[in-house]
Amino acid sequence: MTTTLAPPAPAKSRRPVREWWSSLSRLQQCLILIPLVVLIYLLPVLNPPILTTQPGYNFPIAMFEVARYALVAIGLNVVVGQAGLLDLGYVGFFAIGAYVMALFTSPDSALSKLPFLVVLPIAMVITMIFGVILGTPTLRLRGDYLAIVTLGFGEIVRLLADNIEPLRGNSGFSRVGHPPGAKADGTPLFNNSDGIPWYWLCVTIIIIILFVVGNLERSRVGRAWVAIRDDEDAAEIMGVPTFKFKIWAFVSGAGIGGLSGALYAGQLGFVNNQKFDVVTSMLFLAAVILGGAGNKVGVLLGAVVVAYVPLRFQAIAEYKYLIFGVALIVLMIFRPQGLLGARQRLLAYGRYAYQRLLGKGEQISSDGSLVAENPGEKA
Repeated sequence: MTTTLAPPAPAKSRRPVREWWSSLSRLQQCLILIPLVVLIYLLPVLNPPILTTQPGYNFPIAMFEVARYALVAIGLNVVVGQAGLLDLGYVGFFAIGAYVMALFTSPDSALSKLPFLVVLPIAMVITMIFGVILGTPTLRLRGDYLAIVTLGFGEIVRLLADNIEPLRGNSGFSRVGHPPGAKADGTPLFNNSDGIPWYWLCVTIIIIILFVVGNLERSRVGRAWVAIRDDEDAAEIMGVPTFKFKIWAFVSGAGIGGLSGALYAGQLGFVNNQKFDVVTSMLFLAAVILGGAGNKVGVLLGAVVVAYVPLRFQAIAEYKYLIFGVALIVLMIFRPQGLLGARQRLLAYGRYAYQRLLGKGEQISSDGSLVAENPGEKA
């Protein structure tokens, strides 16, 4: 009688961080994220020696700049990363939000003055209306044509600010409003020289926006955006009202852009037409592309790179456009999906159904398709 030896058990491979994270429950993820969020809030207070931008640049204000870029990148990622709409004039929405804040809070404006916190949602709504106005006639275009039209929109906003008298051109608006609150000595809590309260406010808004955008991605709207991004014609054939969902993406991104512009105007305290050029719009887009279009964490990382690096290394700040251009070329060659590329996962309860069916979590390739754990394994 011969004895058949069982084959040796395969060695366990280390689980990728992404797979490990996705296997956790929402509660476990929150318990892990809470200390990280607390550390992020404390960054301008701790002023770590390795990360500090001083003495060349005020570190708390630098952190606010990073947070502002992160908020912009989240909004632009909805348009470019989720829906696949190439928007080169996103700075136009950013400018509209800043001018709305200036018009309703600055003493240089003839309009009625409103509190800062009241103007924030007004800036979002007005910017979303402009998103509908721009998107309705232009979102029937695709690719390069859409990019050219949106680029023209950004320039039109800047030129209108230069030529319409109530917008004060290069003179601009001074003493733009800020949130309420005062320190113990009676000075305003939110002022131009102290970036910590502005940073905390911006990070809080980013967390709220991430929660809203994350729920949108897991909803029918998010699935429609992904379908449009991957193949608009196929999505149309399958019954997805592509034009309606493209408008939704454009309007959502515009609202976030207007919100970030309003925060920028409040912190700076001054708005004129020199702050909203094409180069700024390209930096916004670079943050999304560098980090990984379609990946929320990736675009946050891209925003940190684009906003923080020139402030940290003042000696190379004047070469930042050259550096980012070279970085984009290198990424195009070696990692076209960005630093943290988007990977499509099963949404909502589909993930648990997949696990119940096959006994393991879904395996995701870098291009977003579902693949087996081993190349020769059949599902």
